[in-house]
Amino acid sequence: MEVREKLYIDGRWVPGAGTGRIDVICGSTEEVMARIPEGNATDVDAAVRSARAAFDGWAATPVAERAAFLRKIQAGLKERSEEIGRMIAREVGMPLKLAIMIQAGQPTLVFGASAGILSGFQFEERVGNSLVVREPVGVVAAITPWNYPLLQIAAKVAPALAAGCTIVLKPSEVAPINAFILAEVIDAAGLPKGVFNLVTGFGPVVGEALAVHPGVDMISFTGSTRAGKRVSELAARSIKRVALELGGKSASILLEDADLAAATRGTVSACFLNSGQTCSAHTRLLVPESRYEEVKQLVVAEVSKYTVGDPFSETSRLGPLVSSAQRERVRGYIRKGIEEGAELLCGGPEAPPSLPTGWYVKPTVFGRVHPDATIAQEEIFGPVLSILVYKDEEEAVAIANNSIFGLAGGVWSKDEARAVQVARRIRTGQVDINGGPFNLQAPFGGYKQSGHGREYGRPGLEEFLEYKSLQFKPERKT
Repeated sequence: MEVREKLYIDGRWVPGAGTGRIDVICGSTEEVMARIPEGNATDVDAAVRSARAAFDGWAATPVAERAAFLRKIQAGLKERSEEIGRMIAREVGMPLKLAIMIQAGQPTLVFGASAGILSGFQFEERVGNSLVVREPVGVVAAITPWNYPLLQIAAKVAPALAAGCTIVLKPSEVAPINAFILAEVIDAAGLPKGVFNLVTGFGPVVGEALAVHPGVDMISFTGSTRAGKRVSELAARSIKRVALELGGKSASILLEDADLAAATRGTVSACFLNSGQTCSAHTRLLVPESRYEEVKQLVVAEVSKYTVGDPFSETSRLGPLVSSAQRERVRGYIRKGIEEGAELLCGGPEAPPSLPTGWYVKPTVFGRVHPDATIAQEEIFGPVLSILVYKDEEEAVAIANNSIFGLAGGVWSKDEARAVQVARRIRTGQVDINGGPFNLQAPFGGYKQSGHGREYGRPGLEEFLEYKSLQFKPERKT
């Protein structure tokens, strides 16, 4: 078992103010795999004061030097990528190969990409008689989730550092060890003391202390919509800037001319990645009524290939869910789908018979789900796909937009121009055309209750900058 006894504050590993400890549980064994400090408001205050003291110096650091630090962090993460992948496979349950590629590989790319953006970014420009400058927002509190723990940390920490902000990170207590590894990498890179701080603990204690702290200028939060609302309420007391990346209920629309085999394969993959524990998962598959029977058979055949098992097994495509509570939540939604009359095509609420230990859920597909059904409206965050039918394109768009969320989606058609036309009508922050892959250089974020603000690319950097206009007296013409 790995035991972490100290927090990272002001460039040093220091004991927390409290004596509490938090157990980290492995989803495949249900055993304690690590133990971390249970931080409190005193720790938050120390970290924020450290970040505030470091801000002026870091904000004044030349852009080239900030980029060099980001590249050092990128190199340090790359050296430890297998270790990080193995750790997150245990923390979250993603199969090892995917964990190394996605959970460890993508955060490394984000730090490099943020350094690259700096090289061409204009922090000031002349506009008439004004000089418009972009300045760092200040001290940023980054509160991150467990499903893609290090990637979501990188999506905040890297651009905030690039912008010239200082940071207090509160990672999820469910999957926190990767954050300690990042802190070690940052320390080894020689980042000035106080620029990055790590405080672990529970959301209602550490997260809320950050949200109300007068020394914090901005909250960047990724998590549930419910928790995002709470963060917004607390941050509003001091009019903090808030960036939120929250839940989703993304629709994948198969138009009648789509390549059904490719579309079903791509949608199932987008739904079941990380055992469905993905905010942008394509959990609603919209198909023409005339193609339903064909699509249903293709989906069931594709899902049969998703072997559930130990994330360290070569044959596993789906690992466990992250916690017992999450497993029960997902099973509850599966039962609700059955109760509300959806057609259960495969899976179900029962545990996989060959896996008596571990928080595993059968990959489940429902057919002919009503657009207003619970499983078509609420975010499940598990390996559950709902198939909905539509009569024409207008109804497909209406169903896709019939959601409080607006994070992602997909459109499939052999006519790309038509797919783009439909995608433009979907009220979400991201739409994949015929399975287009995720792009770390493009902005990511949501409409409606999926949040506000953007991560990645230039917009991800701009989230952490303020505008200032310096006005000059115009020269008199003679």
